Amino acid sequence: MMFIDVHAHLDLKEYDADRDETIAACAKDDVKIILNNGVHDKSNRMVLALAEKHANCRASLGIYPVHIVEWVEAQEIARLENEFTFIEEQLNAGKAIAIGEVGLEYKEIEMTDARKKIMKDALLRFIALSKKYHVPLLLHSRGAELELIELLEKEGMKGNSKVIMHCFCGRKHLVKRIRDNGWTFSIPALVLKTQQFQEIARDTPMNQLLTETDSPHLAPKLGERNDPRTIKLITAKIAEIKGLTIEETANIMYQNYQRTFG
Repeated sequence: MMFIDVHAHLDLKEYDADRDETIAACAKDDVKIILNNGVHDKSNRMVLALAEKHANCRASLGIYPVHIVEWVEAQEIARLENEFTFIEEQLNAGKAIAIGEVGLEYKEIEMTDARKKIMKDALLRFIALSKKYHVPLLLHSRGAELELIELLEKEGMKGNSKVIMHCFCGRKHLVKRIRDNGWTFSIPALVLKTQQFQEIARDTPMNQLLTETDSPHLAPKLGERNDPRTIKLITAKIAEIKGLTIEETANIMYQNYQRTFG
């Protein structure tokens, strides 16, 4: 079997002591693809380095929305522009296979109309890059689920299966709207214990599902460090919900990955 983690952050400091060993252990345990998502300039470069070093790692490059606000408010415009240029260069060279983690974050910092505009303007640029290079968008939307959906729809993204909702926690009518738009949900380990994600997995067609860990975050046990091997538990839970074997589910997830990222 091949297990796929489309959203991890193995570049973070939580892995500084055993990063290479963890990645090797994942490969040995059949986690054959780990898509690390960059969140700022240093992160993006480390994500690329991991993809070059490890056969089971891939690179997705982005700028987390809060960092974009921080850079703009600190008048580090050149830093932001340089990173957009760098991300496009890596997409053009085929060294990055997706754009993420990007999106809207309205909970982590005090939100103003000006800050919302900064985040949305940047996201529009990432959407344009996704269209230009035909690569997936891995989208964060805490506290901004409706506005994210409306923005994507306005930009003509309906029916685009390369729109991937990372750990989507919006209301049921928004889940349905995403499903009807043909977009994809990446299912985290929260599916092991929360009704919301179990219902998303139950009600969403298999071809609109992928699996993620958000490692080192969102571990099955509170306070523990997560790693991509948790994908096996997530896949098993989706299999249980769907009435499939874990082998069937893993195969479908791999086919979904190939279709979406190919």
